[in-house]
Amino acid sequence: MREILTLIETELNWVPSWVFSLVILALFFGLGLFIHKATYRVLTRLVAERDLFWRSLVQRTERPARLLILVMALTSAVTLAPLSYDQASVIRHALLIAFIAVVAWMAKTALHIWTIVYVRRYKLDAEDNLLARKHVTQSRIMERIAGFMIVVIGIAAALMTFPAVQQYGVSLLASAGVAGIVLGLALQPVLKNLLAGIQLAITQPIRIDDALLVEGEWGKVEEITSTYVVVKIWDWRRLVLPLSYFIEKPFQNWTRETASLIGTVMLYLDYDVPVDAIRRKAEEIAAASSLWDKSVINVAVTDLKEGTMEIRILCSAANSGAAFDLRCEMREKMIEFIRKTYPGALPRLRTEIAATPAGRHFDIPVGVGAEVH
Repeated sequence: MREILTLIETELNWVPSWVFSLVILALFFGLGLFIHKATYRVLTRLVAERDLFWRSLVQRTERPARLLILVMALTSAVTLAPLSYDQASVIRHALLIAFIAVVAWMAKTALHIWTIVYVRRYKLDAEDNLLARKHVTQSRIMERIAGFMIVVIGIAAALMTFPAVQQYGVSLLASAGVAGIVLGLALQPVLKNLLAGIQLAITQPIRIDDALLVEGEWGKVEEITSTYVVVKIWDWRRLVLPLSYFIEKPFQNWTRETASLIGTVMLYLDYDVPVDAIRRKAEEIAAASSLWDKSVINVAVTDLKEGTMEIRILCSAANSGAAFDLRCEMREKMIEFIRKTYPGALPRLRTEIAATPAGRHFDIPVGVGAEVH
């Protein structure tokens, strides 16, 4: 091929070499476009019956693959074109950097497609989404970490193509101890969160859509990035915390093993109220509620105080939101029941005195210094 081009250049010696070089580069550029179009037409037919990953991969990598084929075609053209040594070196260097960037781009695209296809198997809006939250969290954290590593490796590979950088690399290796200490101190926050992200992906103390009580706020994990976690608080505010927070500090995870929760309702009533009636009413309210998961309903006297007894009602629900709503419903209906059925059972601060021979009784509020004769 080179001999043919040399013969043509000799016959057309009146044409400037730079024009001849541009013609060769343009021809190989067009050849690269043709090869890309033909290749992707064949690939599209081959993957038409394959699974979603391969179909998406072929579709989403069409643009970077076109650039990759053009880079390879132009590299061949530079070898054949009548360019000077310096010109060929500069163009080859630029094409090499472009090749590294395109390969990193395709790797990140393939990683993103695989993550999306994998995560689509799991539904976060399911009633019991523990398995889904586990896999979605792990996949997204590992995708971000792997994507970060692809970018770092790509940048490092591109920089290593420069001779000056290679020389600095040798110098750094000669003083690896000092350089390692300085670099470690400078990158401590980044490395700390990176390692915390890997630990979170493996141990999973939190997952996407987990219900947390953190920094005195209740909310759900909305997003986990490679450096921080976004918690959507119940009033729609966002609490942003570094990944290392969930490794170093305590917090409450209400959905660690299961989404189901037991809600607590406390009542403070007079000693005269029949506990059996309260128990029957609590069971009736729970049975009639669509929020109850039919697992736990319990009524017990947990404490006796000076003027009241403490009654605890336990009722379970499928998730934290339903548990909160069920507790509110239980309070509202139980107070309405007590107010109508046992109005005297509601706690009151009063002193009952029988003071007259006629047997009349007076209710004297606490703090009123009335005397009865």
